[in-house]
Amino acid sequence: MPKNSKVTQREHSSEHVTESVADLLAHEEPVDYKRSVLNVTGETWDKQKDGEEELDAENRPAWNSKLQYILAQIGYSVGLGNVWRFPYLCQKNGGGAYLVPYLVLLIIIGLPLFFLELAVGQRIRRGSIGVWNYICPRLGGIGYASCLVCFFVGLYYNVIIGWSIFYFFKSFQYPLPWSECPIVKNGSVAIVETECERSSATTYFWYRETLDISNSISESGGLNWKMTLCLLVAWSLVGLAMIKGIQSSGKVMYFSSLFPYVVLVCFLVRGLLLRGAVDGIMHMFTPKLDKMLDPQVWREAATQVFFALGLGFGGVIAFSSYNKQDNNCHFDATLVSFINFFTSVLATLVVFAVLGFKANIMNEKCVVENAEKILGYLNTNVLSHDLIPPHVNFSHLTAKDYNEMYRVIMTVKEGHFKELGLDACLLEDELNKSVQGTGLAFIAFTEAMTHFPASPFWSVMFFLMLINLGLGSMIGTMSGITTPIIDTFKVRKEVFTVGCCIFAFVVGLIFVQRSGNYFVTMFDDYSATLPLTVVVILENIAVAWIYGTKKFMQELTEMLGFRPYQFYYYTWKYVSPICMAVLMTASIIQLGVSPPGYSAWIREEAAEKFLFYPTWAMAILISLIILASLPLPLVFILRQFHLVSDGSNALSVTYKKGRMMKDISNLEDNDETRFILSKVPSETPSPMPTHRSYLGPGSNSPMEMSSAPNGRYGSGYLLASTPESEL
Repeated sequence: MPKNSKVTQREHSSEHVTESVADLLAHEEPVDYKRSVLNVTGETWDKQKDGEEELDAENRPAWNSKLQYILAQIGYSVGLGNVWRFPYLCQKNGGGAYLVPYLVLLIIIGLPLFFLELAVGQRIRRGSIGVWNYICPRLGGIGYASCLVCFFVGLYYNVIIGWSIFYFFKSFQYPLPWSECPIVKNGSVAIVETECERSSATTYFWYRETLDISNSISESGGLNWKMTLCLLVAWSLVGLAMIKGIQSSGKVMYFSSLFPYVVLVCFLVRGLLLRGAVDGIMHMFTPKLDKMLDPQVWREAATQVFFALGLGFGGVIAFSSYNKQDNNCHFDATLVSFINFFTSVLATLVVFAVLGFKANIMNEKCVVENAEKILGYLNTNVLSHDLIPPHVNFSHLTAKDYNEMYRVIMTVKEGHFKELGLDACLLEDELNKSVQGTGLAFIAFTEAMTHFPASPFWSVMFFLMLINLGLGSMIGTMSGITTPIIDTFKVRKEVFTVGCCIFAFVVGLIFVQRSGNYFVTMFDDYSATLPLTVVVILENIAVAWIYGTKKFMQELTEMLGFRPYQFYYYTWKYVSPICMAVLMTASIIQLGVSPPGYSAWIREEAAEKFLFYPTWAMAILISLIILASLPLPLVFILRQFHLVSDGSNALSVTYKKGRMMKDISNLEDNDETRFILSKVPSETPSPMPTHRSYLGPGSNSPMEMSSAPNGRYGSGYLLASTPESEL
């Protein structure tokens, strides 16, 4: 230590020492202990490696512009769920009334947790593994669990993009191939395909021409070569977009994030001009206020908020880690959250404008078919002509006239009415047929588009929109894997990205079997919901209760230049953890109450049938949940029992650009030594638990002196090489 230092002067002074170690160190000039004689660990100083660590912050990639970053976050959070999940939930859970619980939960759960992930990523400038290792090493399994969930979701999500690619290329023909049932020849007689005739042309094309689906998950049926090729194209697109990191994916986002909005607006304008569109929109937003008191509605709204923003996946953290530290991430969180919400509302308008048009078409078809039945009964004297109102004209029969005639016949023929086989043909019944997911995109919507003028054009636009929505979400999901792995293990970006895509394609072949759709359903229902809920709860606890909400708020104040609203303090500390715990409990109950099963397409019946998963499929299902959650207890145990060093019980001193930052960890309240983080009284540490720098096994950057065997506290100095932030 320098001769003129205060510590040296105190050693030669006869004065009574009253100042603590922290008081003395606070006035010392920055000294690199790694290069000094205080390096008692016996390690040698690697000048080249040390230089690389110092330059890591300078060399980290960054977004070309704020617009590019915002588009990336929007592209990631706005995905297929906004188009085919939100409208279904809105219809199912009270129409316009559903928007109230959704908006409330977006504000008290979605926005605060989204802001939290943006803030920690931007402050620490690492992927999910590095962030949670840094904030709380014992909860470092959060990052690994996020990577596993991203991998599981990416496996089946890209299959959906593959399906969209197949439909996209099939759309370049007129008439569209799913507009009519195929004709098969039976000898010299041409007949309509039985399976198609008993269902519908779009349903047949989806299940038979596209998936060539088997009758159950137990019947593999071999690979579907068409879907295998489409899956290869989908992974090639993702690989090309990701291979250069944000330098390549950022440019892709300009198109993949903006193009869906162009398509949605075009569809909305076209949809509003269609007959019956207003019926669909009015049906959609007519509020059923009694639904707001149903706990199930709130549970489904919370789940949708949770997944719509991509919380827990690590993609949000990965994208924000490439920001400058003075970026206003609070503004970003608010902007992206509400753009996501308004996109869902826009998509809902589009979907139900089109479905309103489809409902009118189907209702007219129903009226025509049943009117023919009535004419047959009149000609055979089964029904009397006196039952038909005089103003009814069968050549121009309206839905209103048919309903009047239907009620008269039902009243007069009450005892034998069922034998007539007449349908009510109510528009409300057609509008109440709720569809979601693949049923909405590949069956209901495609059927509606067959009635559009210039239907191939609209079909191309629709499926190109789905491809771009999926691609934007896939880039974020894959960033949740690549960014933390590259940051932590320093692997080469291009090699790891290509290897990851190839491996995912090979594993993903399970989804392009003839039974592959059933595996997609399994992964969608069970691989992410519960593990991600646990991950986000632990993220919240790690920041709010272990790192400390007050300290985190102070760090945000320094980073943003203003203090975030107290609203975030209370939501992070109390409201969000409680709400997420209730959601997790409800999800577990739901899993227990609802028997694990899937909707199988039975070829002979040309209809869907609910089947339970066989024993081996149940084993896969349970393994998915366990495997995704396993890193959480595993890392905790390894670090709790010091099987892997976490650098706790030490005073961490970091020097960066001529400035010293001191950090305290694992101190007890009765320790008489005072530790002060700063010379400024207002910057003294809060009483909340503080940061513990993670030092992995075999790390050669820190200088660590262990405590004496009989010591009560860890003593000695630890020079930690922290990430680029000073969190």
